[in-house]
Amino acid sequence: MASVYQNKTAHMSTASRFSMPQLGRLARRPEMGSFLGMIAVFLFFVFAAGQVFLSPAGFASWLNIAAEIGIVALPIGLLMIAGELDLSIGAVIPASSLTLAITSGSFGLPEPVGIIAALGFGMLVGFINGYLVLKTQVPSLIVSIGMMFAVMGLTLGFAVLLTGSTSASIVPSELSQMLLGQFVGGMFQVTIFWWLAFVAVFFYILHISPFGNWIFALGGDRESARNAGIPTEKLTIGLFMASGFCAAFVGVSQAMVYQSAQVAGGQAFIFNSIMCVVIGGVLLTGGFGSIIGILLGTVTFAMVNQGIYFTDFDPNIGSVIIGALLLVAVITNDSFRRAALSYSSKKKA
Repeated sequence: MASVYQNKTAHMSTASRFSMPQLGRLARRPEMGSFLGMIAVFLFFVFAAGQVFLSPAGFASWLNIAAEIGIVALPIGLLMIAGELDLSIGAVIPASSLTLAITSGSFGLPEPVGIIAALGFGMLVGFINGYLVLKTQVPSLIVSIGMMFAVMGLTLGFAVLLTGSTSASIVPSELSQMLLGQFVGGMFQVTIFWWLAFVAVFFYILHISPFGNWIFALGGDRESARNAGIPTEKLTIGLFMASGFCAAFVGVSQAMVYQSAQVAGGQAFIFNSIMCVVIGGVLLTGGFGSIIGILLGTVTFAMVNQGIYFTDFDPNIGSVIIGALLLVAVITNDSFRRAALSYSSKKKA
């Protein structure tokens, strides 16, 4: 009997030694705070809104929002991890929509030409952003704000010059509608599937490919990263071009969904995408974050943004919840970062 008891105790001790480090590592993941926040927000709206929030229409309402913001939030997250920021996306989205609508709608050129022109425009803006940041040494916040106003002015001027209006329409082909503007089941935008594809690509870039370590190093200490042989200039420009591409992609998808484009619009994406990234555990100071965290942060933001309309609360409360959620996320994420650093130090010791 004593032998059986000793064996049982030894087994429990081994399981305990195995599980505690595992739980410790899990609890210190950068996305753990955003995961707990997402669960809390989901349960809140389940109780506050009831079955309507759990219905297909309820899921579609916030998934459609999450998809568009999420595509933009992914490269913004990578830029923030690298210690940079891009606010010009607020102008690139409507500009790319109008580029497609004017090229293929007003002028009647083939849709692939319009799509390539729109995506190319976004990448060009990103390239200029990155180039100016590197050559002028001006913070990317200032450079991208200046670029945003420049693009807004050019978009307005060219739209009026070419069409005589601040808007343009486009009638997409069946293929384009199916790939970029379709509503699956009449409710879910096909953009949701594109969002998941972008998540997979950016997950590979940040967490599997060598570029991920370079991005983290860039956000940790740019000079040390350069001295270590990392091509910091090419990496910086590449990240800004990825941001411009994703913003342009959202603009193209919006033009296909709504079959029109407006000069005004897109500014809400600036702060909404940053909030998604911060809620997802990315530090404003750079060097810390994850793609899964950004995904969870985007879902959390979208649920709050749309879920409030399924309740009896004043819709203005939604802004209060988002603001409070952002503050809690910043505090919580910093706590998880400190815990992760503390755990790593103890492990090395």
